[in-house]
Amino acid sequence: MLAFIMWELFGVVFFGYGIYAICSKKERAFGFWANAEVFPVKDVKAYNRAVGKLFMAIGVGIAILGFPLLGGQNTPYVILSVLGVMLEAIAAMAFYVVIIEKKYRQK
Repeated sequence: MLAFIMWELFGVVFFGYGIYAICSKKERAFGFWANAEVFPVKDVKAYNRAVGKLFMAIGVGIAILGFPLLGGQNTPYVILSVLGVMLEAIAAMAFYVVIIEKKYRQK
């Protein structure tokens, strides 16, 4: 049960960061990659909204993928959670590069 609670809190953190990015009044672009400079953005508010929605989707996905942890400590379904988060992270990176970065990069 403790693992499920921690997993869900991790999803809530991602969801909260997404809300923060969407509601931010700052005129700086939120980064997606850790420790990397954000490319020049042509519409910061729309970019932050898109990144915020992506982080919220990641948070919901993480929360949903945590449900197999309710099956107990030795359930084989935990592999679904681990592999699901890996696939979700790869899909989020691809979505960011192919759609968000392409749409909002200043040329």
